[in-house]
Amino acid sequence: MPLNKSLSEITDRIIARSAATRSAYMERMKAARRKGPSRGHLSCSGQAHAFAAAGPDQATLATGQGGNLGIVTAYNDMLSAHQPYETYPTLIRDAVRAGGGTAQVAGGVPAMCDGVTQGEAGMELSLFSRDVIAMAAGVALSHNTFDAAVFLGVCDKIVPGLVIGAQIFGHLPAVFIPAGPMTSGLQNDEKAKVRQQFAAGECGRDALMAAEMAAYHGPGTCTFYGTANTNQMLMEFMGLHLPSSSFINPGVAIRDALTVYAAERALAMSDLGGDYTPVCEILSEKAFVNGMVGLMATGGSTNLLIHLIAMARAGGIILDWQDFSDISDIVPLLARVYPNGLADVNHFHAAGGLGYMIGELLEASLLHPDVKTVMGDGLHRYTQEPFMKNGVLAWRAGTTESLNKGILRPASEPFATSGGLKKLTGKLGTSVIKISAVDPKHHLIEAPVRVFHDQNEVKAAFKAGEFNGDVIVVVRFQGPKANGMPELHSLTPMLGILQGRGYKVALVTDGRMSGASGKVPAAIHVSPEALDGGPIAYLQDGDILRLDAANGTLEILTDGVLARTAVTADMSHNQFGTGRELFAPFRNAVGTADTGASVFGI
Repeated sequence: MPLNKSLSEITDRIIARSAATRSAYMERMKAARRKGPSRGHLSCSGQAHAFAAAGPDQATLATGQGGNLGIVTAYNDMLSAHQPYETYPTLIRDAVRAGGGTAQVAGGVPAMCDGVTQGEAGMELSLFSRDVIAMAAGVALSHNTFDAAVFLGVCDKIVPGLVIGAQIFGHLPAVFIPAGPMTSGLQNDEKAKVRQQFAAGECGRDALMAAEMAAYHGPGTCTFYGTANTNQMLMEFMGLHLPSSSFINPGVAIRDALTVYAAERALAMSDLGGDYTPVCEILSEKAFVNGMVGLMATGGSTNLLIHLIAMARAGGIILDWQDFSDISDIVPLLARVYPNGLADVNHFHAAGGLGYMIGELLEASLLHPDVKTVMGDGLHRYTQEPFMKNGVLAWRAGTTESLNKGILRPASEPFATSGGLKKLTGKLGTSVIKISAVDPKHHLIEAPVRVFHDQNEVKAAFKAGEFNGDVIVVVRFQGPKANGMPELHSLTPMLGILQGRGYKVALVTDGRMSGASGKVPAAIHVSPEALDGGPIAYLQDGDILRLDAANGTLEILTDGVLARTAVTADMSHNQFGTGRELFAPFRNAVGTADTGASVFGI
């Protein structure tokens, strides 16, 4: 069947918009390939430095007889999602050594947990950590001694940062290797219920702590469908993971077998392996469109409305929020995973997972099938699933039927006919909203605003009982230039309580919301931000806003608002402490949210 006409038109306009920048990028990658890895041209001293600690691999490296695989890792043992990576380098080295190659840890990149820093000063470093990770990946590969690379990372800013870094070395093949989600613990809706009870003063911190520990209890990714697991979905839809590998738990035999095979594929795709497939060819315009389709079909994280734009620009591809909104209009919602439902990602995977979903979307002509992937040409390979046969990794056709229609549905019988991510425009500027988990009765909110310059001010007002009716909570001076654009997820429990009392409630901010944003409508990433004198800086308590998610508008209904003088804020308290003083150059250089909030200017 031919590709969906609207999807084809969206793809064509992205290709046309990106023609000059994409062409220039691909020419740079061709030139980099012609130069090749420099280890054969290094001085003897340079090579000795590079191979000194390689032990049994020294001779192979020195003679250049086999491919050399660079490992870029986000391992640390504070993040449950990244703790399993501790053993991966040894596994990878042994695997490629058996095939006549070598592997070296090229470098490590930082990895922070937004779950730890929610509502804390450290959250103001979170978005910028993506670009730090990209730069760290660039440093890791800058020795130019590698024929291919594998990237070990899972969570919120780590995967986007690694993708940006990989594309700067886009002439190299790249395979992304997941670690998998932790096994299911306390149900996410039960955890959320206890959080609301704590916010309302109905339970103590001991009960809250017990619930959180029961939910986050072991190695692996958090099991709700937030930014981390949205990242994993994208890596499959965009062809950088092995098929159906994203949501296999750590510590099982097939997890290790997939890691071994991923390393072998990376070297097979190198110039020395006979199947040269650089990452610049995998991450094409069509691949990014496929990623956006996956984002909509799964009800994924709003954070990717920033990250995908930044990732694409690193490869010369220019996306905008209208692309996301238009794709959302034509892509059905096929999954209900918390916070869009009660299931977690383990349940989703058991119901058929990404392989089933990719098959459904291919059948519905809503994905580009003719793309390159780490498995070769064609997205059809991603309908397959791995299994162990006599102790050896093998592949078979995945399920063509959902094994639980309460979690995963066919394209002919979706949960909703659209993906639930919308671009909002109006007098307040441009913003985005995720409505896949929002009850339709809350898609239109018209209410007076309460304006705050800090999320702690909102919490104080809530505790003081100041919210006694319909309200749109405006939290401004939260944009990338102001304070690094922190997530405001810690406001979710109290906003949910107000909604539960029968009030019409919404959040409007130039900051971010969590990838786990749910039932309260939130117009986020408002651009221009307040620090740039955007219209959000003109609002006062009592002004009336109208948020209409169905029609994609966010309007100021009070007359004369934009005739006022824009409010300014004292941001001095955001400049120091918890490492924030180190990031002043980032705040001064960062771009706008709708262009990816990047410091790179690409």
